[in-house]
Amino acid sequence: MNFQAFQILAYLYWLLLLLVTIGSLAAAVLAFRHQKQQYAIASAGGLAAALVIAAVPAPEGSGSFGIVLAMVALALSVVGGGPMAVLALRLATNNSVPPGAHGGILVGNGEATPRGQADGVGTVHEVLRGGLMIGILERLAVTGAILAGFPEAIAVVVAIKGVGRFTELSAAEARERFIIGTFASLIWACACAALVRLATA
Repeated sequence: MNFQAFQILAYLYWLLLLLVTIGSLAAAVLAFRHQKQQYAIASAGGLAAALVIAAVPAPEGSGSFGIVLAMVALALSVVGGGPMAVLALRLATNNSVPPGAHGGILVGNGEATPRGQADGVGTVHEVLRGGLMIGILERLAVTGAILAGFPEAIAVVVAIKGVGRFTELSAAEARERFIIGTFASLIWACACAALVRLATA
């Protein structure tokens, strides 16, 4: 294969990979804005397709394409992880606990409050508040750490999150949501980072 044909092949490879990843990011933005499961599933499908493409041996000389892919993947990690965590929680819990006003759930006396019921002594309170912003920072840190070649930082992120939420995890439903949401968010962030590492290896 001559140099010109090899260069064209390299451009086509990176163009396809970037288009698929950007498509996944666009679906993630729609899922984030409109809270629609279909968009979250489409975003996950786009990321899976991008991972398959990235697994194919890439032509050498990624250059600026690799940098652009890293930025798109980082944005996909931050934006797309929220809808994926919500989707995982919906599938696991079927919205069995009422949401709070600040993104958490309502519990009372250490137990989750059934939907439509109030605690008899008026001690219902909201736990796991601020999950959206915590998730964004978590995925930014995890993806950034992997891309920087320091995956050990994931343990630090999980430890900080666990310590910060410890006092809110007395209710079984809160523990369940914390574990499912954290795993879904971390898996998404790691998949986005793996996309870049595979393509630029």
